[in-house]
Amino acid sequence: MEVINFAETPSLVSRYMLELRDIDIQKDRLRFRTNLDRIGEIMAYEISKRLDYREVPVQTPLGTSICREPSDRVVVATILRAGLPFHHGFLNYFDRAENAFVSAYRRYREKGDSFDVLVEYLASPSIEGKTLLLVDPMLATGSSMELAYKALLTKGMPAKIHVASVIASRLGVNYVMEHFPADRTTLWCGDIDEEVNSHSYIVPGLGDAGDLAYGEKD
Repeated sequence: MEVINFAETPSLVSRYMLELRDIDIQKDRLRFRTNLDRIGEIMAYEISKRLDYREVPVQTPLGTSICREPSDRVVVATILRAGLPFHHGFLNYFDRAENAFVSAYRRYREKGDSFDVLVEYLASPSIEGKTLLLVDPMLATGSSMELAYKALLTKGMPAKIHVASVIASRLGVNYVMEHFPADRTTLWCGDIDEEVNSHSYIVPGLGDAGDLAYGEKD
């Protein structure tokens, strides 16, 4: 499986990542959501280079031009709620894509920091033979990503899979590499952090992406 870490190559992603991580800047929810959206757009553009294309004749006012358009049927899928602004960035570029949404959340057990990840909602078209873009800002343990993927598999088997996260942990990267089909999956990360704490949050990470984007939960 190919793993692409944007932090290894200088780009504007680095600036947007700085703002997402900065404890003072991230108090501005609009800016936080916008930066997730921007990184989604940049990743979408890079992923577009991996698609298959077909030639299409286009009539101009002065003649005919042979242009190219993607032949892949793309489905952009995200995990609610933190994934929504990130998803929106992908949709800005893949504006003709179909969309899927999965509700996956942590239910903590009575004692300790252990938890189960539950999936309670799925809205998705068929993904059979299509190119699946599974996007979520934070890839911590990888268990939510895997459960979302398994839920989506009830709608068919995709031909290609692109998993995209803004920040991933090394643990999450290794988990995806072990549990997703290596021959047709590419993992895209804005940056990779080495540590996950006892609450399964990425360190240094940026905190709770959902709360920073939309406000704290009661």
